[in-house]
Amino acid sequence: MTMTAPATRPANPRFSSGPCAKIPTFTLEKLADAALGRSHRAKIGKDKLKAAIEETRDILNIPADYRIGIVPASDTGAVEMAMWSLLGARKATMVAWESFGAGWVTDVIKQLKIDAEVKTADYGEIVDMAALDYNTDVVFTWNGTTSGVRMPSGDAIPANREGLTICDATSAAFAMDLPWDKLDVTTFSWQKVLGGEAAHGMLILSPRAVERLESYTPAWPLPKIFRLTKGGKLIEGIFVGETINTPSMLAVEDYLVALDWARSVGGLKGLIARADANAKAIWDFCEARDWIDNLAVDAATRSNTSVCLKFTDARITDGPVFAKAVAKRLEAEGVALDVGAYRDAPAGLRIWCGGTVETSDVEAMLPWLEYAFHAEIEALSQAA
Repeated sequence: MTMTAPATRPANPRFSSGPCAKIPTFTLEKLADAALGRSHRAKIGKDKLKAAIEETRDILNIPADYRIGIVPASDTGAVEMAMWSLLGARKATMVAWESFGAGWVTDVIKQLKIDAEVKTADYGEIVDMAALDYNTDVVFTWNGTTSGVRMPSGDAIPANREGLTICDATSAAFAMDLPWDKLDVTTFSWQKVLGGEAAHGMLILSPRAVERLESYTPAWPLPKIFRLTKGGKLIEGIFVGETINTPSMLAVEDYLVALDWARSVGGLKGLIARADANAKAIWDFCEARDWIDNLAVDAATRSNTSVCLKFTDARITDGPVFAKAVAKRLEAEGVALDVGAYRDAPAGLRIWCGGTVETSDVEAMLPWLEYAFHAEIEALSQAA
């Protein structure tokens, strides 16, 4: 089947799953008010950092008694800080259904050497969250960025749990409705759903998590950038913008601009609706074709941000080579950048659909995906 190249191209071909597309209205001029060359401990710096925290609270509907801190090293730093500071007080349950969750398992089992039970599921599937022991500390991802599988809800998490829930929500925050009463520690990075700049993470603590921090001292030494307490008390300054180390005030300004844009499109509800519309365009495309499918086995667990796809055509003899060829062709045409599957994931594509992506760009990209698929199938036929 020889196809003609589509006539329409996406206005923005950036579909990377991190760092993700900037907000649609982004220009460098919007960062002109950044407190460059000023100390983050000066009033102007503290005010901007505190504003980032409070705007995050307001848009995500985070309870008033939850602490929100800006921490180093993106989401990875936030998760590691939580695990090193909180785990070890009781048995842990480590949950993984994709590569980042598997990384947290490795750190807890091999580095911290904590007594932990490990629950895993293959790419495209999810662990039975209702079967877990929530009297242990449970560590899990809300949205599998590399598998396209997400938690359908927090219903499986009991309200009367004795352990803490530590949730890596970096591809979920600002695109999914997180049940804060079920989450004791939540982390994400600016570079995901709002397309912010990298290197800064968010750490959100429930009162139960704060109680653990103030009543438990880990058996191992903590690096300075992981220390959340002093003298057995929470360092409250971290949660009003007095960061542990020097943040980028340019990145802070970029995050504030993104938060302002988020409010302009309807806040959390508006962002969820935008991500849902983007993902649905791809799901409908796959439903109408027999050569491509969602990696997520259960439709209820399909991610609306990191949509992962697999090729199902029987003519494909080498899945990884074929998928890379399609991704390379899309990039060469300038219509879809950085859409190859994550290196540890099954062969296929991963298309970011978070709220900073315009649905019109997804819809313009999909005919090119069909074009690239048939072009590579024809190349296979000619090589045979």
